[in-house]
Amino acid sequence: MSLLHTFISLLHNFSDVVLHLDKHLTALIATYHYWVYGIVFAIIFAETGLVITPILPGDSLLFALGALAAVDQTQALKPVLLWLMLIAAAVLGNETNFRIGALIGPRAFNGQIKLLKQDYLNQTQAFFEKHGSMAIVLSRFLPIIRTFAPFVAGVGKMNAWRFHKYNLLGGASWVSVFIWGGYVFGNIPLIKNNFGIVTISIIVITLIPLAWTVIQSWRKRNPGSNVVS
Repeated sequence: MSLLHTFISLLHNFSDVVLHLDKHLTALIATYHYWVYGIVFAIIFAETGLVITPILPGDSLLFALGALAAVDQTQALKPVLLWLMLIAAAVLGNETNFRIGALIGPRAFNGQIKLLKQDYLNQTQAFFEKHGSMAIVLSRFLPIIRTFAPFVAGVGKMNAWRFHKYNLLGGASWVSVFIWGGYVFGNIPLIKNNFGIVTISIIVITLIPLAWTVIQSWRKRNPGSNVVS
């Protein structure tokens, strides 16, 4: 029961952060002032750079930071500085993830782990050689996928220079869309008064392409299914 209680407590705390992200960020700024830059840098870096942390907030956090930067009375959040710093966090996170994949990925496919077959590595490499540029850029806007894409690119030995180029493009585009989107639209009364709903909407909308991809993949493996197109 204690384990269940702990899980429920963690779930409650997580949902509270998601639904009241703007209020939690306001309290964080009031408590830590300029140290908040380091905190949000670490979150974005970890969300994009560590395969084990795809659950960390990304899109919604950037949007909320942009919205708060527009009305921050303490002037702790400088929008341009925040924008540039988080682009750096996103790009460095993906670079780290890519290097981890390149370093340990091939070793994981040495045949000792039955679930990780050499064919998977070959298919991954072929996929990124053919679609790598668009995959790296577009994956930025897909929760969970953006955490795994650079790792898989590293495992598949994607050309490093090609990865660096599109990683920079994808990171800059992703951070720019949500930071400046929040800065411009986040304080419209309708959005500001329903920030929790907006946060959930951002999460749901960005998960739709992932859900569609999973459904399509399942249908290909099960051609006789009755799933509605």
